[in-house]
Amino acid sequence: MTFIHTPPDKQSILRWLLSEDPAEIAELWALADATRKKYVGDQVHLRGLVEVSNRCERNCLYCGIRADNRELQRYLMLSDEILACAHKAVEVGFGTLVLQAGEDSSIEAQWLADIIRQVKEETDLAITLSLGERSDEDYQLWHAAGADRCLLRFETGNRELFDRIHPPLAGQSSDRLAILARLREIGYEIGSGVMIGIPGQSYESLADDIDRFRSLDLDMIGVGPYIPHPDTPLAGIGNRWDLPKGEQVINSVELGYRVIALARLVCPQANIPSTTALATLDGPVGRELGLQRGANIVMPNLTPLKYRQMYEIYPAKAASTEDAEQSCAAALRQIRALGRTVGTGRGDSPNLHKSI
Repeated sequence: MTFIHTPPDKQSILRWLLSEDPAEIAELWALADATRKKYVGDQVHLRGLVEVSNRCERNCLYCGIRADNRELQRYLMLSDEILACAHKAVEVGFGTLVLQAGEDSSIEAQWLADIIRQVKEETDLAITLSLGERSDEDYQLWHAAGADRCLLRFETGNRELFDRIHPPLAGQSSDRLAILARLREIGYEIGSGVMIGIPGQSYESLADDIDRFRSLDLDMIGVGPYIPHPDTPLAGIGNRWDLPKGEQVINSVELGYRVIALARLVCPQANIPSTTALATLDGPVGRELGLQRGANIVMPNLTPLKYRQMYEIYPAKAASTEDAEQSCAAALRQIRALGRTVGTGRGDSPNLHKSI
């Protein structure tokens, strides 16, 4: 039988988000896995994650590294440490280095451009940036230095909710959808995504966001359940924003899998990671189930252990005590146990050269 992919409309997305029918959910898993196989194949690409800095000037209400969290020891990695992580990525067979940080202006644009350029001169790695909202000039400088991809999650398309949980910096506004459009114009492969189960997020709003992935034409999609952090305001005040009964999205690992599957159906050629949040909530099986329900990317952590536990966006993050070799070995075991193969090379999104 020939597999035919028909992307779901918003009402179908909403139905699957709300469904309590095991047969219907089993159909979703099967469709997502078949779509993944057809459009991105059986390879699972490995991205080496480096958490460059846990400093952040923003006060997002859900995030453990928010500026007002005084319980956290702050750090910025040295350039030599970042370069060592890049060489470790090559050593263990990764094709991409992901540089992630809070929104930290102490990461000077030229300093990072010099690191990007050196990584490109010394390795064949693709470079993904996940550094929050920066100026067009910074993004242009980093792209010219060799950065290939940029990830900026819009978290929720509900403007009122976004503004509530992402207080703007003084004198500035935040329009992440506009930034994503500019990143595309600059020449980046672009990625975005949402949190699942933010207090105040309705199923209708989440369905809108998943449908929005399609119109954004995303090359990468990162989604994960909201995990409360005790040192954040949202952990304590979320119940003040209760929606009518049955409308609030549940921040469950089950919903995380469903959103991954639906993201695969609406953007069949995107690269979609099976995230750390899934493993945090569901143990080692979380990453495996993500890969069986539409994901094709795994991001082992290369951050030096002395920094790893300080990058606590949410508590009890999985793999916070594994070194690079252990993290890679665990990922390889899971990939092979599923009968999948480890991807080679950069692992660019097929969406860049799509044929549908």
